[in-house]
Amino acid sequence: MGGILAGSTLASCNRRQPIPVKIIGANERINIAVIGIRGRGMEIARGFAKIPNVCVKTLVDVDENLYAERVKEIGEIQKFTPSTEYDPRRVFDDKDIDAVAIATPDHWHALATIWACQAGKDVYVEKPCSHNIREGRKMVEAAHKYNRVVQAGFQNRSIENVRQAIKFLHDGGLGEIYMARGLCFKPRESIGRHLDSPVPKDVHYDLWLGPAPQRPFNKNRFHYEWHWFWDYGCGDIGNQGVHQLDLARWGMNKNEHPVKIKSTGGYFAFDSDQQTPNTQIATFEYADGRIIQFEVRGLYTNTEDGIANKGRSVGNLFFGTKGWMSIDSDTWRTYFGRDNTPGPFGEAAAESADPMNLAGTGAGSHYKNFISTIRSGKKDGLNCGIEVGHISSALPHLANISYRLGREVIFDGTNERFTGDSQADKMLKRDYRKPYIVPEKV
Repeated sequence: MGGILAGSTLASCNRRQPIPVKIIGANERINIAVIGIRGRGMEIARGFAKIPNVCVKTLVDVDENLYAERVKEIGEIQKFTPSTEYDPRRVFDDKDIDAVAIATPDHWHALATIWACQAGKDVYVEKPCSHNIREGRKMVEAAHKYNRVVQAGFQNRSIENVRQAIKFLHDGGLGEIYMARGLCFKPRESIGRHLDSPVPKDVHYDLWLGPAPQRPFNKNRFHYEWHWFWDYGCGDIGNQGVHQLDLARWGMNKNEHPVKIKSTGGYFAFDSDQQTPNTQIATFEYADGRIIQFEVRGLYTNTEDGIANKGRSVGNLFFGTKGWMSIDSDTWRTYFGRDNTPGPFGEAAAESADPMNLAGTGAGSHYKNFISTIRSGKKDGLNCGIEVGHISSALPHLANISYRLGREVIFDGTNERFTGDSQADKMLKRDYRKPYIVPEKV
């Protein structure tokens, strides 16, 4: 595909009048399109395909080489063979589609969500919700204007074991929480260097680029490796890290932006095309002085919290005036006093080990929460609405702005601008490639 689609399809993406909300009964089938099906999108498709009265009607991806295997798998799960499409605008025009799940690269999240809302679809969008802070705000505005259910893909918010741990924190179990520390210690090998090359057969590369700048095709900027380039991704702090930042903010009961942000780091050990750091430390200070620390370690490292099991490499540590907590998606443990006396703890039920077990209490229940909210129409039933997702997604964006500028930044969260810092303000948004423009007025 070379450019945009002609005629009514493009027009449908520029709607300014809300489409009447469709009321879906408890026994009525909900049809979903999943946009982006190489990795995470397939986990999402499997999850929705297992929910009663939910049908994955269409699988969408710019790489047609993925279709056959994925269509077969989802068809076997739900006993209905989904159709395929490479341009999401066609599913936005499909009146039989009730909702879309967006698992594209980060640079497509906002525009796809806004277009879907304008087309009258409910949205499940993966983390980070946006590629920059302005996009996140526009997503919130679109959800409100078009009266859509928009769930952010922070699955910890629906894991019962994690919810119990957060309740313990909010109930004062550790006293006053003054600091959280998020961990993303994931080994990442070098992506090497690759020359630009012709676009692979059956890949719609112009559409893949979408809002991003025009560049020649390069395998290092395509499947998965896009995470490590500023045009498309947000580095590991915005990839795995944003889950832990969301958990840290949630546990500290911080429902606002921080005021001071400082992030340092670098790309060490390897010679490759990668732009984002493989070592990064960020500190977020809130107006009341409380702190979130976060660290990315992509090379060789020890773990933290050596008391519990073999230590923690991905997860969070919470520090309170009475003790501290170590937590990930599966377990949480508490320790008190100078002697680290063990306190209350929790472990995920066996049924939660499979995140796609919708009957359980694990990550798969996040999809079920989205569907139940669509049926009820009560948006306050969402475990992670787009407003929550936006605030959490802003944390890696703020850290990356500080990192790329090489200095501390001061943020006015009320107006979502930096204080007296025009250089930093320019990084709150990006320039878009026509016609893939996130509009000022959604």
